[in-house]
Parts: sequence; C-alpha cells; structure tokens
Amino acid sequence: MVQKVAVIGAGISGLTSIKACLDEGLEPTCFESSQDIGGLWRYKETPEPGRANIYQSVVINSSKEMMAFSDFPPPADLPNNMHHSELMQYVRLYADAFKALPHIRFQTTVVSLRRTPDFSTTGQWEVETEEDGGRRETRVFDAVMVCSGHFTHPHLPLSDFPGIESFEGRYFHSWSYRNPEGLQDKRVVVIGIGNSGGDLAVEISRVAEKVYLSTRTGAWVVGRVGDGGLPGDLIWISRLSILMMKLFPWWMNRNLEKKLNMAFDHKLYGLKPNHGFFTRIPLVNDDLPARIISGRVKIKPNVKEFRGSSVVFADGSVLDQVDVVVFATGYDYSFSFLPKDLQAKSGHRLRLYKHVFPPTLTPPTLAVVGFIHGFGAINALSEMQGRWATRVFKGFLTLPSEKNMLKEIENDTKVMHGRYNCTQRNPLQVDYVPYLDSLAGLVGVRPNILWFLIKDPRLALQLFLGPCTPYQYRLTGPGQWAGARQAILTQWERVVQPFRTRVVPEPEPRWSRPWRISVAFSGAVLLCCAVCSKEQLLSFWAS
Repeated sequence: MVQKVAVIGAGISGLTSIKACLDEGLEPTCFESSQDIGGLWRYKETPEPGRANIYQSVVINSSKEMMAFSDFPPPADLPNNMHHSELMQYVRLYADAFKALPHIRFQTTVVSLRRTPDFSTTGQWEVETEEDGGRRETRVFDAVMVCSGHFTHPHLPLSDFPGIESFEGRYFHSWSYRNPEGLQDKRVVVIGIGNSGGDLAVEISRVAEKVYLSTRTGAWVVGRVGDGGLPGDLIWISRLSILMMKLFPWWMNRNLEKKLNMAFDHKLYGLKPNHGFFTRIPLVNDDLPARIISGRVKIKPNVKEFRGSSVVFADGSVLDQVDVVVFATGYDYSFSFLPKDLQAKSGHRLRLYKHVFPPTLTPPTLAVVGFIHGFGAINALSEMQGRWATRVFKGFLTLPSEKNMLKEIENDTKVMHGRYNCTQRNPLQVDYVPYLDSLAGLVGVRPNILWFLIKDPRLALQLFLGPCTPYQYRLTGPGQWAGARQAILTQWERVVQPFRTRVVPEPEPRWSRPWRISVAFSGAVLLCCAVCSKEQLLSFWAS
C-alpha cells in the first residue's frame, strides 16, 4: 500500500502535489535542489545552472483568478497580472496555509530513481539524493511524483547560424538575462518570438539604440488587457467559448484573428504567422505594437548567417555593427534521473498516459506532474494532475491496460500534431478546459452544469458563461471545498478590487439638471394651486 511519496521539485507543481498527498493521507517528502520554494517564479540575482531563471521585470501572463489554487483564492488586493514578486507572496501564503514547508528538504538534488528488486509486487523506488555538501543518501519510497519542470536547459542552436563563431559582438541565451543594464545605446538583435523574445525586445528597446526582433514564423499577439480593460483570459476562457469553438472552429478562429487585426494589422507590422491562432500558444505582450510603431523595435525574418559584426537575414538584408545578440530560442527538457525505459517518447513528448503516467509501468507508482502546455495557466493543470495521481496511488482509481493506454497515447499524439504546431521546443499542447475536464471526470470532480442549473441557477450561469476558474473543480467530489461556491460568486470582486486606488464619482446624467428644474417648477405650480384662489390663478395665466 502506498504511503510514503517522494516529490521532486518545490515549484508550483511540487507544492500542489505535496498538498494532494496530504489530502489523501499520504506522507510526502519533497526534494528541492535550491534553498527556497517557487521554482521558475523565484527570481535569482545570479543565474543558477540547472535551474529555471526569470528576468527582473517578469509579469505573469495569466490573471490571478485563472492561475489561482483551486481552494485558495488570491488576496483581493493583489494585481490581476502579478509581478513575479507578488506571485511569490501568494505562493508562500499557500505553502504556509497548507503546511507544505515541513515536508521539503532544501538543497537536496535527486540524482537517480531505481526500481527496487521487488518492484513488481511493491511498486517501490530507491531515490538517490545528493545534498549541496556532496553527501549522498538512498531512501525507499512507495511512489514518486516528478515535478522538476522543463525550463532548466537553455536551447542554444549555434550550429544553425553559420559564422556565429566569428561574431565580434556578445551573444547569450535569454535564460541569462536579468535586466537591460549594459545594453544602453547598443544595437541588439533578439532571435525568437516566444514570450521571452517579445518581452526582452520591448524592455531592451527602452535603452538600446535599436532592437531587431528576428522570427522565422511570426506570431499572433494578444494583450493581457481584454475588453473593457478586464483581464483578457477571464473573458476568453469560458465554457461557452469552448462550446462555440467545438461547434464552429473555423468561424471562431477567423473572428478572433479579425479582432486581433483590428487592434493592429499583423501583416502590416510584419508579425502575421502562417498558422492559425489556435495552432500555437500566442505571444502575450501589451507593449510590442507600440514599440514597433515608434520604430524602437523592428521585425526581421530569420537570421541566415553572421559576418563579423554584421547579421545577414533570410531576405538578404544586412544589419551592420551589431553589438549584442540574444537567443530567445527556448529550452530542452530533460529528466535524466528517470530510468531509460521511462524516457521513451511519442512524437516530441514523453510517452505518458494523459501526460502523467508511463503506460508500461506496473504498478503505476510514478507520475510526471506539470510537464504540460495549454491556453491557460499551468497551476490548474498540474494541480489536477496531482489530485488524479494521488488517487491512483491510493488505489481509489485504476488505469486502463497497457495496450489501451499505448493506443490512446499514439492517437492523442496524432491528433495533437495535426491540430497544433508541435516541435522539439514545444513538444505538447492540450485543449485547456477539455483536458482539465477529462482529468476531473476521472477524479470525480467535474462540475455537472445541468445539475447545478436545477439546484443553483445563479451558480450554474457563472459556471457556463463566466470564466472557467479552478474553483469549479472543488464544488463536488473528493477534495470538495465548502468555500468553492463563494469563491466563484465573488471572483469578479477580487478582479475589480486592485483598480480601486482612486474612486471615480459617477458622472451626473445629462438630464439631471433639467429634471431638477422641472421638479422644482412643478412643485412651485402645485404650491401656487394650493395657496391661491381660482380667480388669482386665472388672472396670473391671463396676464
């Protein structure tokens, strides 16, 4: 029987996995290679090799309600799109509230995982760890949850850029970037138009002589700010939108692209990609169009080669006297501590059932949590994966046969590659709400909208028409939270609260003053009628 669980990594996926273990009565021990929690979102003054890093100005793309922990709403006064330091405040509150910290062993790296000799009957693992001082230790656990992330190994494809060895300027991967210090008055080329490339191009352009953003494919650009100034993802990610997308995919894609082009013409700005909007996760950036229209950022095609201090682009244009090149070219994922047979791939991704369980492993006592991408925050995805995994560990849920899991994995990979632009750098992508619902259905926590429509119509309308926030998966079933309904009904209050730094009085309606004059006049007439005789009134009107 599973009791002791090793959790690898104390980022967001690791913390939610610790809590999922505690909720199921399991005993988690989390191994974190650094000295603190937070993983990717913990800013480090000095880059730490082998660990994820972010730059000083990072603001979260997902709004706080969409990236909330499902039973722990964020404080109302936190901004909707948080700076990484504010996100860390929220993460620490969560870790404290659910007493996760006592279960974490910091500065301890997992070196290897090995099945015990009697694995076929016990499902146990030998987990070998190494502390910062070099001391190694091997302990036996009943199950393992891998939450180590996949933004730790920068992909620097120098071989794809002839002449880079002769480049006279400086180049580095975006993983090393902290702030624009030292780039003042420089001529900078940023290669890659993912979210990091867009952010760095905008920020560097505020101090550099000029920034050139190089892209092979282009990108659809969306802002964090949606209609009416509200968080965009709260408006777009709803069950109604998902239903419309399922029924009318072509029409929805066309209308969305049309709306994005109304904000600014992607073709005119040199950004229009060859793929449709839903084929690849878009670039989230509110400032890039303004930097382009002001000439501070110029969009260029892919870099063909380097010649000394010059950069030659695929269209034949040449940029001379380049000082700095930033490679925002993504990351390679690696789970080197896993047994080799569990590193098998399906397409570009690990061969995992529902992106969690290795299908050939019996009993299923190892789960990968958080190795996932979708049109939404990873928090809800990894939390749901952890809840499902711990229910499987406990024996409350069973997996299909190996044959059926392998068949489903291959089918999912085929469908995914047909629908999305998957690459080595972007190995997988899922439909955000449908994927959450599929796991929630297995766990037994998927909300039944029709049932709520009968029992609680007000809540049902919020579930269907409103944003699909994580609280929906705490309304019923295992892990049910009594505060889930209230969290859903008050989520817009938490959205509005950060804006209330200056209360703007309601403007006086245009008809207000004439209406008051009319009332005053009517009152005067009535008063006259009350105090004057009939003869006096007739005399007044006659005059």
